[in-house]
Amino acid sequence: MRNFRKVMTYFVIILIALIAAVNYEIFVFPNKFAPAGLNGLCTMVQHIAGISVGYLSLIINIPLAIWVYFEISKPLAMRSMVYVVTFSVAILILDRVDMSAFYYVTENGTSAILGPLVAGIIWGGCYSPLVQCSAYSGGTDFIAAIIHKRKPEQNMFYLIFALNVVIALLSFFVYDYKIEPVILCILYAFTSSTVTDRLTKNGRSAIRFEIVTDYPNEISNEIITKLHHSATLVPGKGMFMGKPTNILICVVNKSQMAALSRIVRKYPYTFAVMSSVSEVMGNFKRLDSDGNLEKKLLDDGDGKAI
Repeated sequence: MRNFRKVMTYFVIILIALIAAVNYEIFVFPNKFAPAGLNGLCTMVQHIAGISVGYLSLIINIPLAIWVYFEISKPLAMRSMVYVVTFSVAILILDRVDMSAFYYVTENGTSAILGPLVAGIIWGGCYSPLVQCSAYSGGTDFIAAIIHKRKPEQNMFYLIFALNVVIALLSFFVYDYKIEPVILCILYAFTSSTVTDRLTKNGRSAIRFEIVTDYPNEISNEIITKLHHSATLVPGKGMFMGKPTNILICVVNKSQMAALSRIVRKYPYTFAVMSSVSEVMGNFKRLDSDGNLEKKLLDDGDGKAI
């Protein structure tokens, strides 16, 4: 099973790299703007000197990957290089294939904003599962990992933000002194980061119930048998009447919120307080809708990418 998960993980990484390469070929290059990160710098060099992003990506990422391999994590470096090599080779192949029929670009520029918008959405959708595979896309991710290892207190957000600002400003001079490529770069960066953040949070978010009740055993039994979750019982005291009571704390998926609400409403003198949980972490069993232990499809390596 472990070997199967490892094969599936590399398959997903390769698939994401291929999607990213097609994304660049159809939406990024034809619209003449620089995306975020070091690939944005490679894109501008390609525009000026005609050197393919495929070659430039390898030149930049191979030494960074070697650095990460020896200083951060061998599995992380290996998986990331599978992405980088696949992406670079795919770009080099697509450079020799006539894909002009699929390019999204307009002659008068009236819809130029849609290219970077779609490109950002696609990359945001790709980056989240890539990180779940304990892999990076290279470039800025490698640099951030190295700096974080040496200076854990350093906030990587400002470093990456500063790099993207520099790339956006440089694109003004590279693309014929026009402000539009700067705006498109900012739009791409904002869209991709927003989609990545939303997908990451949705995958780990949940609903927290604090149930005040005189029927803790009955409610707990229903939570376990119907929702395949458990609950934590905390003794409490109602301050209005001074009577002892019970508080059940339970975290469920968003899709199970209505089911748990129906359970709570069945019992008299019972009420619940609900709140959103941005992330659930820990070493616990994950059960599917039938109460069986979930089978992991992906191998998370040494976990240092997350």
